[in-house]
Amino acid sequence: MAVMGCVVNGPGEARGADVGIAGGNGEGLIFRKGEIIRKVPEADLVEELFKEIDAILEERKQK
Repeated sequence: MAVMGCVVNGPGEARGADVGIAGGNGEGLIFRKGEIIRKVPEADLVEELFKEIDAILEERKQK
């Protein structure tokens, strides 16, 4: 998991992370393996990060 402070460089710098967030001005990005999944309001970043983590865990259970 990566928590980055910059939406411009964050996803690329943390491309090795399974999942991460990068904060911006009032909003942030949720990304997986460096690929941006969605943009969300700042207030929702942590909740959305945990949703993505839960999705990854569920995918791994099914393998």
